[in-house]
Amino acid sequence: MISILRSDLYRTATIRSSSISLAVLVLLGLLLGAVNIDAWALLAGMGAFGFAAMVVAQHYQHRTAFLLYLSQPRRMVVLGGQLVAAIVVATAFVATSGLAVLIRGESGPYKDLLTVVPIMAILAASCASIVRRSTWLLLGSAGWFVFVEGLIGRLKLPLPFTSLISAGAGDTRGLLIASLWAGVAVVVASLSIGRDLTGD
Repeated sequence: MISILRSDLYRTATIRSSSISLAVLVLLGLLLGAVNIDAWALLAGMGAFGFAAMVVAQHYQHRTAFLLYLSQPRRMVVLGGQLVAAIVVATAFVATSGLAVLIRGESGPYKDLLTVVPIMAILAASCASIVRRSTWLLLGSAGWFVFVEGLIGRLKLPLPFTSLISAGAGDTRGLLIASLWAGVAVVVASLSIGRDLTGD
């Protein structure tokens, strides 16, 4: 698992599109955090979800999943390493992009968002392992949030993104529900990770 973690962190740091995206969003987060904490929290939450999903989805996008599973045939070990890598990347992104918020003395929102980021990363990485295509996942997540949770659910618990938003605002019940959603996603990912790669 350590080799998977090291490899995925190295990939994230060295693939040009990933490193540029991280740098740009960290700078944007620092600017937003100095002006508006809610805008920073929105950017940091969306960015953390996206980066966590990309840690897993890039293997399918760049066709390196074959090599990954050849080097480590036990796919549950691969999934575990990718989940930890997603947590590290998402947490590092939120922690650095929120330094302006911390400097302003607003440690409450900073700590609340950092608390929910690992759960958000697990949900995103697990969903990316299931869907395997980052574009489908991100567009599907946006559509789900707007139409199902926003228009139909009126942003009320116990839906997944609503739970993450509540948890990011410091709500303990939202944190518990978001953890349950992440757990369900891990179970589904562990059941689907063994399927063939030929169609991807």
